[in-house]
Amino acid sequence: MARILVVLLAVCVVPAIVSARFVSEPFHLQGRVYCDTCRCGYETDATEYMSGATVRIECRGKDSDKITFTTEAVTGKDGRWSVDVASDRGDDTCDAVLVKSENPECATPNAGRDRARVILTRNNGMTSNIRYANNMGFLKRTPLANCPQILLKYQETEEDF
Repeated sequence: MARILVVLLAVCVVPAIVSARFVSEPFHLQGRVYCDTCRCGYETDATEYMSGATVRIECRGKDSDKITFTTEAVTGKDGRWSVDVASDRGDDTCDAVLVKSENPECATPNAGRDRARVILTRNNGMTSNIRYANNMGFLKRTPLANCPQILLKYQETEEDF
């Protein structure tokens, strides 16, 4: 009987103690915001990373679409932002969303690159508490003069295949 109790203890209690350590650690979510200086819809050699841009983390219930969690972050001089999320959001769908730009010349969110889905649960096999959001971007009001030369580098032709 004592042997069964020891095995039961090892199978049930030890994993609970080990997993309790991970539950108390917050997720560290980070990403970057850029200005698409050529208005091409993606990052290029001419991309500028933006300081002072505001990013919001929004989590919504999967069934109700009601916002269950929100917080904001502001980018530093290199365009990087980070925020800690204390709780597991496994039952929610979470996105990082562009809110505003401090640069009036680059203030239009790039449709399709204005939000990034983020996974904020430990119930998916990821062991790290650090989570990354895809880079998000604003469009510059007027493209740079040298954009045609820059974009030639990214041009695909049939000769490339």
